[in-house]
Amino acid sequence: MASGLDKLGIPGGEDLREALTNCSDPLAAIEEFQNENGILLPSLKPALPFLDLHGIKRLEFHTSILDQMIDKLTTRIKTLASDGGNDKFDKLESLLEKSFPVIKIKTVRPVVLCILKHLPEIKPDYLKIILEDPELYAEAATEVKRQIWQDNQSLFGDEVSPLLSQYIREKDSSLLNHENSTLTFYSPIPKNRRQGEVVQKLVHMIGKNVKLYDMVLQFLRTLFLRTRNNHYCTLRAEILMAIHDLEINEICSVDPCHKFTWCVDACIRERIVNANRARELQGFLDGIKKGQEFVLGDLSMILCDPFALNTISLSTMKVLQHCVNTDTLPRENIDLQLLIRMMALGLGAWSMIDSQCFKEPKLDISLFTKFIPMIVGMIVDDQIRSTAARISEDFNPTAVPVRLPSELYAEYIIDSPIASLIAMYYSLQALRIKDRVAACQIIPTLMHCENDRAYDDTFLHPFVSYLIQMPEDFSHNDFTSVILDDFLMPAISRESVLRHLLRVLWYVHHKITPTRLENVMTAAQPSEEHSETVHNLYQQLSVKISTHTPSPVTPQQQLDSPLMSVPAPTPAPP
Repeated sequence: MASGLDKLGIPGGEDLREALTNCSDPLAAIEEFQNENGILLPSLKPALPFLDLHGIKRLEFHTSILDQMIDKLTTRIKTLASDGGNDKFDKLESLLEKSFPVIKIKTVRPVVLCILKHLPEIKPDYLKIILEDPELYAEAATEVKRQIWQDNQSLFGDEVSPLLSQYIREKDSSLLNHENSTLTFYSPIPKNRRQGEVVQKLVHMIGKNVKLYDMVLQFLRTLFLRTRNNHYCTLRAEILMAIHDLEINEICSVDPCHKFTWCVDACIRERIVNANRARELQGFLDGIKKGQEFVLGDLSMILCDPFALNTISLSTMKVLQHCVNTDTLPRENIDLQLLIRMMALGLGAWSMIDSQCFKEPKLDISLFTKFIPMIVGMIVDDQIRSTAARISEDFNPTAVPVRLPSELYAEYIIDSPIASLIAMYYSLQALRIKDRVAACQIIPTLMHCENDRAYDDTFLHPFVSYLIQMPEDFSHNDFTSVILDDFLMPAISRESVLRHLLRVLWYVHHKITPTRLENVMTAAQPSEEHSETVHNLYQQLSVKISTHTPSPVTPQQQLDSPLMSVPAPTPAPP
């Protein structure tokens, strides 16, 4: 029979059919079959009639006995696999050989699957039978499937693909979510991020299998090349660090990026690349041996992770501020040189992997001698203006003529991804400290950044998060014009930029003049080409604007005191 009972010498349905076909008394034949193949326990036979008196069917009784036996068997198998001594796998293989023929019988299948789960190496014949039966494959443990996947890359890709798509959707959703005004995309610490469902599922699917780990990395490289989506770089780092958390040395010891990624992860957690970490990272980059240059491809992916680039960029701004405070030249700062070097690697990751030319990008010396000094000059101007405002109550920062960036600055951000990123993070710094004048000076230039880099969601999310902490500044026409007219509105043909614009309006609409707000909402109205999510968000925002009630002005409370009727003393003559 297909169930496999006959291979174990156990009569099955076919034997019962034959007995009924060749007998003269079917009831007697059934009773005989029950007596021969039932539970052979002498004390049980006289007790069975009592079950009949209580209305308990024999099937229910035997099923309950079978369930208990399976529970005990699987428990014994688990104990044998963990504490069975040196010959435990030999015993498990012997058990599997005897029990595998009945794997297609659902009632006893859990026992066979439990044995398979605890065998580190399963015979190809067994794996082939499981693979060819969809039901068996679906019920098999991940430990069993790993042994199938390692020799079937396309099947493994089919299993992994939905998880990778889910990961990208979740990242995009967190970047475009308008409901949270306090947390930014970069707020969660790395260890919390990699506890996410997708990362944990992928790590479980990989287990300790180096071959599967290499397959996942290859999938990520391929998808990164195909889509240019930096979230795949994030996932590459998160998977490795999740494996690191589990202390799976079988993988950590063979991944040449492990220690470098560990160090970058620490920098992201601390939100800065300090001097000690910088030395470690430089040691890794300088220590790449001849013939192993391909490692740069994976290192560049680690640095292309938006969380890594964010940390590097924030650290760059802190170093530039340090140069201002200590009156030193940026080109003389060793830490700045390393940060720009890592920034160049991260920004050049796609080109490096695509071209398979594993060489560090050559840095343009004029970045250090011309462009970065321009940024430092702007920071100095901001500090002078801030200091003047603190020491003089009559000082009006907006009355000081704004020194617009030079044409040379524009040339740099148009052509250089590094210059663009530094300019973008200088604008974030201006918004973070709520320097409206500095923001009005730099933000209009961002639309010219290389490859429209300033319209990436990973930048616009923190950009908007800082904006919605500055609602009062939207009552100033110059600031509103810069943010809306000069930067966001020209790019709302992109759905993602439109969603970021709607997020801004969600929190600051009550500070924008009614005429301007009406014009912006008219221009931002989604078309049929936009997704349902955008239409719903726009509708919710329209309702929010139309139902907004300004906060009442609290009248000044009059003091009911007899002292109020006492005339003020006359000033003494000079």
